[in-house]
Amino acid sequence: MIDIKLIRENPDRIKNGMKAKQVDCDELIDRILELDVQRRELLQKVEGLKAKQNKVSKQIPAMKKAGEDVSAVFKEMGEIKGQIAGYNEELRKVEAEYKSDLYCLPNMPDDDLLPGGKENNQPLRYFGEPKKFDFEPKNHVELCTALDLIDYERGVKLGGNGFWIYKGMGARLEWALLNYFIETHLGDGYEMIMPPLMLEYECGLTAGQFPKFADEVYKIENPTDDRVHYMIPTAEAALASVYRNEILDEKDLPKKFFSYTPCFRREAGSYRADERGMVRGHQFNKVEMFQYTLPEKSDEAFEELVTKAENLVKGLGLHFRTVKLAAGDCSASMARTYDIEINIPSMDGYKEVSSVSNARDYQARRGNMRVRRADHSLQFMHTLNGSGLATSRVLPAIVEQNQQEDGSIVVPEVLRKYLGGIEVISK
Repeated sequence: MIDIKLIRENPDRIKNGMKAKQVDCDELIDRILELDVQRRELLQKVEGLKAKQNKVSKQIPAMKKAGEDVSAVFKEMGEIKGQIAGYNEELRKVEAEYKSDLYCLPNMPDDDLLPGGKENNQPLRYFGEPKKFDFEPKNHVELCTALDLIDYERGVKLGGNGFWIYKGMGARLEWALLNYFIETHLGDGYEMIMPPLMLEYECGLTAGQFPKFADEVYKIENPTDDRVHYMIPTAEAALASVYRNEILDEKDLPKKFFSYTPCFRREAGSYRADERGMVRGHQFNKVEMFQYTLPEKSDEAFEELVTKAENLVKGLGLHFRTVKLAAGDCSASMARTYDIEINIPSMDGYKEVSSVSNARDYQARRGNMRVRRADHSLQFMHTLNGSGLATSRVLPAIVEQNQQEDGSIVVPEVLRKYLGGIEVISK
């Protein structure tokens, strides 16, 4: 969440930042400030009454010793106790709304981002050239079906629309991608984490996905008690809570993690006509990178994650571009995001395979995750995440960019060792 001090000191700056994200939060910010004043006034009243209560209670033994009547004092103590209870109940209601409103306020975008939405995204660099064919190329659905890599029809039979089955060489190619990502991250010194696939609500709250986007994930209610879990929408939701309510020492940062998980999303809304096959679905595989770092190392960590995501796609020999997102295209919890967008020829454009984002201290404040500095002061950590990578769009790009006239697929060289040396996938 955003530091309340920043909101108090410059509410107009916060409002302008929200407008750059295409979110109108003027009334919400004004209400947060009202509740903040009420909250502080109530706290002051409660503390004042408690101080008076302590002062009076200390007088009672001396009065009793002197033989004085203490009935009036006990009556006053009872009245003070009642007032404290009344103010505490009022404070509880104010703080509940205050905290809820703060949780709903998106993160501030970095100052260098353009305002607005996708139309203001900035391509920063391209790798390789779009593939040119001297034959009529096929789309990945046709190729995967002809090569018996993916069974779309039976995937729908098992799970409904938005699901598919990896088969034979398709399953092996998918697993080869995951192995390539995992081996690369291990080689870069990242620690592998295998989190639960069902998470508590607090995980989504800390990551900034809840409460606003709680309806975009699969909810699981326990039939025998009142527990509720959520199927993991991305490993970020778990990794962002690893140190929730903890204090780490400065010498222990940065923490560099990665996780492989299937990801489950409701993907509410209609699919576009070009989002065929596995480009958009309810379950897909992803390896996620995550860092906890010191505030002054935040920008350096961001560039490291961007470079890692780019290098993964470069290693596959695929054409892609890196795009700096405008403020309004960044997710609610992120201060800045670069997308790695891969070219899928049949779609005549690019699809995101990695979003590398910096949350600054937004998630750390929500999860109360701090670092003890060398001078013993406490500071909120910075958190960053990046896909490394999502396979459901990488595989279609491999199939389409590497297709040959006879319908076979050339396997990227970095994946061949995971496939027993197979260079070409054919019928």
